[in-house]
Amino acid sequence: MIQDYSETEPESGGGWWPSWTPTSPSLLKSTEAKILACVKNDLFARFVTLPNQDEIWTITVTNKHLSTQTAPRTPLVLVHGFGGGVGLWIRNLDPLCRSRPVIAFDLLGFGRSARPPFPSDPAQAEEQLVSSIEQWRQALGLERMILLGHSLGGYLATSYSIQYPERVSHLILVDAWGFPEIPQPGSEGSGGEGAQVKRRRLPGWVKAVASVASFFNPLAVIRAAGPWGPGLLNRIRPDFKRKFEDLFEDDTMTEYIYHCNAQTPSGEVGFRAMAESLGWAKRPMLQRVHLLPPSLPVTLLYGGQSWVDSSTGGQVEQLRPHSYTHTLVIEDASHHVYADQPEEFNRVVLNICDTVD
Repeated sequence: MIQDYSETEPESGGGWWPSWTPTSPSLLKSTEAKILACVKNDLFARFVTLPNQDEIWTITVTNKHLSTQTAPRTPLVLVHGFGGGVGLWIRNLDPLCRSRPVIAFDLLGFGRSARPPFPSDPAQAEEQLVSSIEQWRQALGLERMILLGHSLGGYLATSYSIQYPERVSHLILVDAWGFPEIPQPGSEGSGGEGAQVKRRRLPGWVKAVASVASFFNPLAVIRAAGPWGPGLLNRIRPDFKRKFEDLFEDDTMTEYIYHCNAQTPSGEVGFRAMAESLGWAKRPMLQRVHLLPPSLPVTLLYGGQSWVDSSTGGQVEQLRPHSYTHTLVIEDASHHVYADQPEEFNRVVLNICDTVD
C-alpha cells in the first residue's frame, strides 16, 4: 500500500538551464513512482516542511505483517550520497523493514527536496545540510534513530552525530566520503587514502566529472548536454542500469539519476563548496571524528572494489580506542555497496539493527 501526499512540488529556486533540457519535477516524480512501486510493504511518502518552509521529500516503509500492537522500535534512517535520492535504496527498503520502520529522505538540494541556495563557505554549507537534517528529525518527532549514510551521506551523518549524538543509537557509514586528508605532493600517505589511490585507479567517470568540477559544478556537463543528457549519462554510468537490471529491463534507474541531477543545481553547489576536489573534503572528517562520544557505536562498511579506501576505517578505530568502532569490507562490491551486493549489505545492516531496541 502506498500513501502519497505529494500533490505539490517544492519550489526549486528558479531554473536557469535551457528549457530544452528534458527534465522536470513531474518527470522525476513519475520515474521515482515506477521505482517505488516495487516496494512490497507499506510505503508512506510525503514532503516534510522545515521551519523556513523548505521541504524534504521523505518515505517511510513499514512491515505490513507486523502487528499494530508491536512496540515501536528505533527507526533506521537512510541518507543517500552525492547525486542520489530515495529511489536508489529500492533493493534495501523491504528487507531492512523486517522489524522496524525504514525512513529515507532526499537531502536538501537533491532529488525531490527543496533546492535552496548554498553558501560558498565549506563550514556554512555543511552546517546548512546538517541543520536541515535536525529540523527534519524534529518535524517528524523522532527521538532516536539508527543513522546510515552512504558516501556524502556518511560524511553528513557523522557531522550530524557529532552535533546531536543523543539522537543516534548507532552510526553506520557506508563507503563514506570526505574522511582522509588530501595527500601532499610526493607523499605516500599514511597507509591510508594516498596509498590506496596508487593501487586502485579511479573509475573513468570519476576522472571525467572531477575534470569538470574543477571549473564548474560537478554535473554541469549533464545539464549542458540538453536533450543528449540522458544518453550521455548512460554512457558515463552504464553500471547503474546493470545494478538494477533484474528489476527494470529499461533505463528506469538511469533516467531517475538523470532527473535527480539535471534540474537546478543546489546541493551540488553545496557539495562543491565542501569539496577540495571530487574525492576530498576541505574539512576532512578524520580531523573531527574523535568528537563523537565514546558511547556511540560506529560501524564502517566498505566495498572491496570501491575507489574509497577501506583502511580509513582502521584510522577511525585508532581515533576511538575506547569505543565500539568496527570496520567491515563487503567483497565484490564497488562504491554502491547497497546495490552491488544487496543481500550481504542487508544482512550486515540487519545484524547491526538487532543490537538496538
